[in-house]
Amino acid sequence: MTDKTAYQKKLEARIAEWKAEIDKMEAQARSASADAEARYDEEIKRLRRKQDDAEAELRKLRAAGESAWEDIRRGAEESIESMNKAIKDAWSRFR
Repeated sequence: MTDKTAYQKKLEARIAEWKAEIDKMEAQARSASADAEARYDEEIKRLRRKQDDAEAELRKLRAAGESAWEDIRRGAEESIESMNKAIKDAWSRFR
């Protein structure tokens, strides 16, 4: 397995984890008061946009040749860090 393939699998796994976390937040939002649910919905939309960004980085990574993927990896790393922070921040507001 190449470094690119291993990294791609790592990113795919992280995106799946984020999706599960966001789905949990959506379930929790549905059981909240109407006012809180509206706030949670905005947060969830923001997280979904960040998730879309990470998926775009994954598509770029898949399309990149072996020699160019390291450049794309930097963008993916930034996306991962941003999403990890956003998930952590969102959970702090949901609790």
